Amino acid sequence: MSKIAKELIREQKKYARGHKHSIMLMGYDAVLLLLADLLMLVIYPSSISKLSPTGIFIQTLLSAVVLFGCRAIAEIYNHVWRYGGTTLYLRLIISDAFAGMLYYVLQLILPVEGITFIRAVSIFTVNLLLTIAARLIYQYLYEYNSANSWIASGLRFATAWLTGIKIDPLPASDKSDCAQKTCIAIVGAGRVGAMFAEELLKNPMAYYLPRFFIETDREKVGRYINGIRVLSEMEVTDEFIKREHIQEIVFAVPGMDLERKKALFQKYRGYGCKLKVYDFPIAKSMDGAKRNLREFDIQELLFRKQLSFTDKNTAYFYKNKTILITGGGGSIGSELCRQVAKMQPKKLVILDIYENSAYDIQQELKLQYKSDIDLSVEIVSVCDRILLEKVFQTYRPNVVLHAAAHKHVPLMEHNCCEAVKNNVFGTLNTVELAEQYGVEKFIMISTDKAVNPTNVMGATKHICELIVQSRNSTTIFSAVRFGNVLGSNGSVIPLFKRQIENGGPVTITDKRIIRYFMTIPEATQLVLTSGAMAKNGEIFVLDMGQPVKILELAENMIRLSGFEPYKDIKIVETGLRPGEKLYEELLINSDTLETTENKLIFIERNHKITMDFVRDAINGLELAMERYDPLAIRDALMGIIKTYRSPEEVNTEAACAEEVEKYMSRVEQYPNMEPKVVSL
Repeated sequence: MSKIAKELIREQKKYARGHKHSIMLMGYDAVLLLLADLLMLVIYPSSISKLSPTGIFIQTLLSAVVLFGCRAIAEIYNHVWRYGGTTLYLRLIISDAFAGMLYYVLQLILPVEGITFIRAVSIFTVNLLLTIAARLIYQYLYEYNSANSWIASGLRFATAWLTGIKIDPLPASDKSDCAQKTCIAIVGAGRVGAMFAEELLKNPMAYYLPRFFIETDREKVGRYINGIRVLSEMEVTDEFIKREHIQEIVFAVPGMDLERKKALFQKYRGYGCKLKVYDFPIAKSMDGAKRNLREFDIQELLFRKQLSFTDKNTAYFYKNKTILITGGGGSIGSELCRQVAKMQPKKLVILDIYENSAYDIQQELKLQYKSDIDLSVEIVSVCDRILLEKVFQTYRPNVVLHAAAHKHVPLMEHNCCEAVKNNVFGTLNTVELAEQYGVEKFIMISTDKAVNPTNVMGATKHICELIVQSRNSTTIFSAVRFGNVLGSNGSVIPLFKRQIENGGPVTITDKRIIRYFMTIPEATQLVLTSGAMAKNGEIFVLDMGQPVKILELAENMIRLSGFEPYKDIKIVETGLRPGEKLYEELLINSDTLETTENKLIFIERNHKITMDFVRDAINGLELAMERYDPLAIRDALMGIIKTYRSPEEVNTEAACAEEVEKYMSRVEQYPNMEPKVVSL
């Protein structure tokens, strides 16, 4: 017998079993209707409309025909009542209400012995009550069949005898035992929190056991939801949490405003519990509105609203154009690929020297868009002028998004020749080829470290900005400058996570370190929106709000993992790394800023940079590179960039800066922080 035939037989058997269960359920409902008819037509003591045996039979038959006819139309028996919810019960009530009215009208019209309106209503009301009760009892039996006791055995036998469904008890290790589950408190006793608790209680395999709700609504406080207490925030103290053996606190309040979420986070983070979030499909989450129990996202630790920049005009600009993204396999480059792919480009070209990362984003986009996107991947270094030119010659891109760069500050201090080669000369190659092959727009990704640089990486990106600003051709050149990107390759977040998972210590370079942060989607949307706005020579800068203290970020991540900083997991200060600043500046001079149509994006325009100045700078770097002398390269960089100073000099001044001073009172609370050790 063929596989198709066997599969067909299996499907027919499944259908037959489902059909059998529907017929069985109709049989049970017929018994309940017969009982209701017996009560209201025979036993009910009424001298007004006493019926003969023939009249009783006809009324019973008529009620059955009308009732099951209406239920058939409403498809009552096509549903699995084991999982019946409010909607299904409401369907049953409406169906039976309509059947009751139709029954009363028919028994008046037809030549049969009639009954009063009250008696007719009573028949269908009593029957509906019995029907609903039977289904609720059935659901209760099924849900509590998993317990392994003599009572549960009796319930299992009753369920099997009444429904024909045999349920085997769960293994002893899977019983609903509080000692074997993680006890949680749920913040929010609204619809989402209640459904989450119900889902956990109904599932004997659930890993979590809800102990109580935490709510601010006075109408709910002091009451019970699904048998779980609703407590006020005032009742929940550190001692109470420990007494109730709470291990995790779950936020189940979709759409909570950021100030409220921050206040709750700060309140509960010191209780020694893991803090998690429950997302429900009605709530827009950063994970695409999926229902899941998850830890706080990296973005949520910023406690600010996720910014969105792209609009119809931005999408229209990239539509039906050939887009080349250099460094397309990196954390920023790959997200640029995802965002551009949504905008229906004519062709997307991903260029990267690292084949593994380029392959990953290629497969991701192919899986998502299949044949709807024209995608090419080129494994080429921007330093290889000959191969890079072949890419431009082959694809003739309309827009170039230049994300290829070395960005790790300490590594580039140690490998300054490679930093200059890749960042400066790689950018110069890409810029000149963009001009040569008539690219419409060229957008370079820069960094806040290019402002008053104290390290080689920042200095190379500063020169890249000069290269972009000096061009005078039909191609429009611009740069986009932003701060640290959460979750990007080499950022502190993955490092902190690994250190916490290994039991610590968590290492920070300096307790005073302050950084501006943005998310990967924010960074890429800024690049794309700025690219659509660009007119020539601009440096686009984002208003990134308040800076984030790295020490507080580390503390929050430790607390979210259920540990206490400095007690369970130490925080060790390792000392500033080579070339590192205490805080980064996004802007050179606020007086030079211009506003744009987007209130969060600004444009910085420096004095006009001539191509002669850039050419002389490049020649000086080439001479230093030929000697392969790191000191000569640094001297050349400092000769080009007058604001390039040593990190020691800048950090001495920064220690007294307003941005650092206003956070220092926060640091003094932790005198037990580990002393500085050898620099990384």
